[in-house]
Amino acid sequence: MSRLLRLGTRGSQLALWQAEHVAAALRARHPGLAVELEVITTQGDRAADVPLHVLSGQGVFARAIEDALLADRIDLAVHSLKDLPGQDRPGLVLAAFPPRADARDALVGSTLAALPGGARVATSSPRRAAQLLAARPDLQIVAVRGNLDTRLRKLEAERWDALVLAVAGLERLGLADRVAEALPIAVCLPAVGQGALAVQCRADDAPTRRLLAALDDHATRAAVEAERGLLAALGGGCKVPIAGYAELRDGALRLHGLLAAPDGSQLVRDSLVGSADAPAALGRALAARLLANGGAGLLEADQRRQLAGGG
Repeated sequence: MSRLLRLGTRGSQLALWQAEHVAAALRARHPGLAVELEVITTQGDRAADVPLHVLSGQGVFARAIEDALLADRIDLAVHSLKDLPGQDRPGLVLAAFPPRADARDALVGSTLAALPGGARVATSSPRRAAQLLAARPDLQIVAVRGNLDTRLRKLEAERWDALVLAVAGLERLGLADRVAEALPIAVCLPAVGQGALAVQCRADDAPTRRLLAALDDHATRAAVEAERGLLAALGGGCKVPIAGYAELRDGALRLHGLLAAPDGSQLVRDSLVGSADAPAALGRALAARLLANGGAGLLEADQRRQLAGGG
């Protein structure tokens, strides 16, 4: 095979690792295939000091890359799946989900139990903050932005007691020894798509889709499609903390979901088991249960805060 694929990626250390990981897998499966990386700066990269929940719209780490795909400046893109909105952008398709890494959140600097009263814990995620506050209402949550290596430097410079990051990101960069505790999903349910990579291309690009199909992992696809079905049904654009995690075991797909008050004062969580043949339907069914069991009230409260200018 003699063909060049142009692969779009963000320029962070982690994003480049992920892009090279996918490029290497493609070269291994298709001898003679050339893959060339093109670094693209996104809105989220340009506004590195702005809290993510303040930035307008979804996909702040993806839209510029998707624009390049639609304009045929690149042939495929590699994303951290949790950076993508719950619904596909028209004209694009998520053609492959390679095997998923550890989806859990990690505490760096201390375990949860060892944190002193009033400890300062840094995270950019309202989802993580809400669940940590539910477990430890005494904690002080400190907002932090920046790439993974930047956040680790800030942990030392600011003398925070702990920092929350994704286990997968630390492991991918050879920093697994920084994990003080991988938080159980019963304590901190992961973000939808956390630990998973998404390989995206144009929907009408049949040759590239055929190449990417070799990277697709069935168990990962079933799990993340259930999670994304949940997110889309809940309205992933809202600012209410949402979490979702699914696993395929012994042919059964178990999906966990959560909606939370931003201060952790209320968590609405539930789980469902269904067929891996209809993962998105499982996500929608769990979303309906969460909304019926108190989640709708959390979304309404969020809308009132936004109308009142509370962010």
